[in-house]
Amino acid sequence: MAQIFERVALIGLGLIASSMALGMRENGLAGTIVGTARTKQSRDVALELGLCDEVFASARETVAGADLVVFCAPVGAMESLAIEVAPHLKAGAIVTDVGSVKKAVIAAIGPHLAEDIHFIPGHPLAGTEHSGPRSGFASLFHNRWCLLTPPQGTDPQALAKLRALWEGLGANVDLMDPEHHDLVLAVTSHAPHLIAYTMVGVADDLQRITNSEVINYSAAGFRDFTRIAASDPTMWRDVFLNNKEATLEILGRFTEELFDLQRAIRRGDGAQLFDYFSRTRAIRRGIIDAGQDTDAPDFGRDTSHENSDASKK
Repeated sequence: MAQIFERVALIGLGLIASSMALGMRENGLAGTIVGTARTKQSRDVALELGLCDEVFASARETVAGADLVVFCAPVGAMESLAIEVAPHLKAGAIVTDVGSVKKAVIAAIGPHLAEDIHFIPGHPLAGTEHSGPRSGFASLFHNRWCLLTPPQGTDPQALAKLRALWEGLGANVDLMDPEHHDLVLAVTSHAPHLIAYTMVGVADDLQRITNSEVINYSAAGFRDFTRIAASDPTMWRDVFLNNKEATLEILGRFTEELFDLQRAIRRGDGAQLFDYFSRTRAIRRGIIDAGQDTDAPDFGRDTSHENSDASKK
């Protein structure tokens, strides 16, 4: 595959950035890849794994000369990073991000960039509950979606290059309005994560059930709740603080649906429960038919990379 960018700067080297680096190397999409990591340990690991050609402690050093800069940090840190790197960006560079919220990211980064910088926010809908530079794998984005939210007047060539990068990493690419993106993600990701955190918290608070019983007798539903709830707490704190409106709307609707189901259970209304579960089962079938999951155990997750990573630790 042809090289798309000469020099790519990854600000932050967690799951998404490390997977991007591995995918770009595997597919020849970038000439030089450099990165920023806060700790020496992460910088050493990034070099050990060959994620980056160089790794810096500061973001401003990382972006120098880069024609693509990717913000891979928690949403809450993006404004301070944008202020730090803005004076050091190469004219004509493309700046993007991988944040799960778009309106807040645009407000955090956009105002600090010069007019000759192409800012195209993005969000790859891919991930696991693991974090850090060792967690990445090149196939993470295969047949997953990456949503781009280009502002009005975005340069078509810059947009085409960024789209080509994500497609080169194996992703399907779609364009979306930032406000609509945040509402869609509140339904498909943000509210489900909050519900998972809550359910695990309920089990922890319910003293009549011991921790050993929760661990030993976890059925598939609770087990998968705990997998979701193991995600990076810093990232999810920032997501909820920066997507309040959409998340609260969806949680309000969830509460109404939950009360309705409570009444059906209390009344013994089996017909309502059956109809409801049949409708939601059809949605699950649609997800599988779209290739976004499988009927396989563990939701078809390929854990081979996790076993490989564990052996390296």
